[in-house]
Amino acid sequence: MISLDEAVTARLESHGERFEVLVDPDAALAIKRGEFDGELEDVIAAEDVFEDASSGDRPPETALEEVFGTTDPLEIIPEVITRGEIQITADQRREMQEQKRRRLINIIARNGINPQQNDTPHPPERIERALEEAGFTVDPMEPAQSQVDDALEALRPVIPIRFEEMTIAVQLPAEYAGSGQAKVREFGDLEREEWQSDGSWVGVVTFPAGMQNDFYELANEVSSGEADTRVVKDKGDLDTR
Repeated sequence: MISLDEAVTARLESHGERFEVLVDPDAALAIKRGEFDGELEDVIAAEDVFEDASSGDRPPETALEEVFGTTDPLEIIPEVITRGEIQITADQRREMQEQKRRRLINIIARNGINPQQNDTPHPPERIERALEEAGFTVDPMEPAQSQVDDALEALRPVIPIRFEEMTIAVQLPAEYAGSGQAKVREFGDLEREEWQSDGSWVGVVTFPAGMQNDFYELANEVSSGEADTRVVKDKGDLDTR
């Protein structure tokens, strides 16, 4: 369960009765869209249905039976969310908006590159300033991922940016290959790998282009700076330099 401070109220009015439940805001939106695949008990603040959540008053069981055909809160809660309205305070709205803004900036920073500067990543701070300059407003009631296209459209007149994946071949010397390759393969999608006759390991990894600096840092970290890397245009090419 979540704390009351984290929860918003979902409210349904039907048959002259009011039904309220307390739920995580993002989970409530996912349930309303039919996209929730988690455990309901993990995203609610109370396994209960209220007439007035602020006072703790509960509706009569006869009303629950009439409207929902059951008195089981875990069956009723999704119905209230799906059929009702999500109530948020001004403070909750501001907090949700800030959380979505941070997620959006992170998504763009991880995937976006600057095509005018050798496809280098844009730092999150630059993306944040550009969004402000563009006057882009984050919708607190929409997932950050679904706002990416609109944000990019707003950003392009302000900064050169495009989304792209990149593929890098990395070779780890034999003394670092055993433990190092396990961390490298987890960084992105491992396209190919080969163990060389000298005990070194070569892998080709694809990941969002905005994460290339993080990849180079990882490769250096697991090899004490002795890794060889090269950007791969053809994923069938395993040679490094």
